[in-house]
Amino acid sequence: MDFLKPTADCPDSVPSSTETGGTNCLAPGGLSDSQVPQEPGDRSHWCVVAYWEEKTRVGRLYSVQEPSLDIFYDLPQGNGFCLGQLNSDNKSQLVQKVRSKIGYGIQLTKEVDGVWVYNRSSYPIFIKSATLDNPDSRTLLVHKVFPGFSIKAFDYEKAYSLQRPNDHEFMQQPWTGFTVQISFVKGWGQCYTRQFISSCPCWLEVIFNNR
Repeated sequence: MDFLKPTADCPDSVPSSTETGGTNCLAPGGLSDSQVPQEPGDRSHWCVVAYWEEKTRVGRLYSVQEPSLDIFYDLPQGNGFCLGQLNSDNKSQLVQKVRSKIGYGIQLTKEVDGVWVYNRSSYPIFIKSATLDNPDSRTLLVHKVFPGFSIKAFDYEKAYSLQRPNDHEFMQQPWTGFTVQISFVKGWGQCYTRQFISSCPCWLEVIFNNR
């Protein structure tokens, strides 16, 4: 895949994933529970990030202004969004186990050609984005990204091509087509026991500003 590339400074330790399955897995339509209020003319941020544990959002939306953001679990594993600092009441053993594997997490980087996600952790991450697949596809693929690799998870040009000028629903819901979902360690979709990302222990929702 031309949108997938390795990064030189990948972690030395690369354990195998606790889930099996192909790199690309079919999945049902996206599930987005976040609603991002946007003021007219507000261009102070290029995206916001929500952290979820199963069906519960943990903490507030994290607004991103800088071109690059590290999302990790424990300090001092980066500068940015530290998930370990959020208050979570989830006592699930699986959630706690996956939390412990997030480690260095991921890096989001806004570049000229789109937004890239680099897997800084020691375990695979799983990504679903409307701009990674055929626009005529009725289901979106879930892409598996191994440690030390990066993927262009969002393409602004493709995203705008998905916009239908007379689509009132699209205009009222700016996160439709402008959202990327990322699960740590566990995959979802037809290749996995979890059919929806809301069944994944620890996951992110990245909502891009389309204004």
